[in-house]
Amino acid sequence: MISIPSVGEAEKLIEEKLGGWFDVVISHIPNFIVAIVIAIVFSILARLAGKLMKNLLRRSLDSTQIADLMASIFKVIVLCIGLFIALDFVGLKGTVTSLLAGAGIVGLAIGFAFQDMTENLIAGIAMGVRKPFKTGDVIETDDVFGSVHSINLRNTLIESFYGQLILVPNKVLFRNVLKNYTTLGIRRIEVPVGISYGDDIEKAKDVIVDKINEFDFVIRKDETAVYAEGFGDSSINLLVWFWIKYPGEPDFMTVRHKGVVAVKQALDEADISIPFPIRTLDFGIKGGEKLDAMISDKISQQSSNKDSSDGADSSQSE
Repeated sequence: MISIPSVGEAEKLIEEKLGGWFDVVISHIPNFIVAIVIAIVFSILARLAGKLMKNLLRRSLDSTQIADLMASIFKVIVLCIGLFIALDFVGLKGTVTSLLAGAGIVGLAIGFAFQDMTENLIAGIAMGVRKPFKTGDVIETDDVFGSVHSINLRNTLIESFYGQLILVPNKVLFRNVLKNYTTLGIRRIEVPVGISYGDDIEKAKDVIVDKINEFDFVIRKDETAVYAEGFGDSSINLLVWFWIKYPGEPDFMTVRHKGVVAVKQALDEADISIPFPIRTLDFGIKGGEKLDAMISDKISQQSSNKDSSDGADSSQSE
């Protein structure tokens, strides 16, 4: 049978337990004081380190949001280090292990629950460090073409040349091929044109290059070139290349318009024609005689069939 202690025995047992706890607390007071001092020191250190990191990141990164986020993460890391040292100093190693395990489990659960958001956030931070583009740059990726309006941690706002604002997730910009038309500050203009087979290609090249190089906005004038691209159905296809500063003035569309007009004027002044689409049937070429004979036989057969039909009709009428 279970013996029930008396009131005196219970009071004595409680006093012993409380006394033991009190002795433990008294013996650990120095450790508690040191732990509190460590926590305060690391709190001040985290605040100072966070401000220093924020200033450094704002100088090196274009996005203040990314700089502030990374500085906050660094500050929290310093605070956690101080907290773990303080807990370990008072003999709570098991608590430290439990906190680390719990933080890992919570982080894993959050990562799975907000996978898309987390991926965009990480991509935004990575792009903030790598800086593949900045606000105002003209970029193209994943069927999106325009100038960067703003950049934040989750997405990038791009203003298309049709006057639309397009919200692009950062993971799309991070994963796909990205073209930045602003980084080098130059751009090549290409103008296709065709000349008739009866005109001289080298003459057309010379007059076009001279005409294009008259523009002040054309740079690298020694690289202005005209290349024969191939044989078209009714023309020799040429490709005109010249370089401009980009972005700049005049804008891309104006420059391309002036380039097309200049090519047309140069060819007109040199009496070089830009032919319309033409289809020519030449029965004199190899194999053409057989086609000519087949057509003649067909016409003769149709004519004889018609004569036979007319003769039959005349007999019936008689």
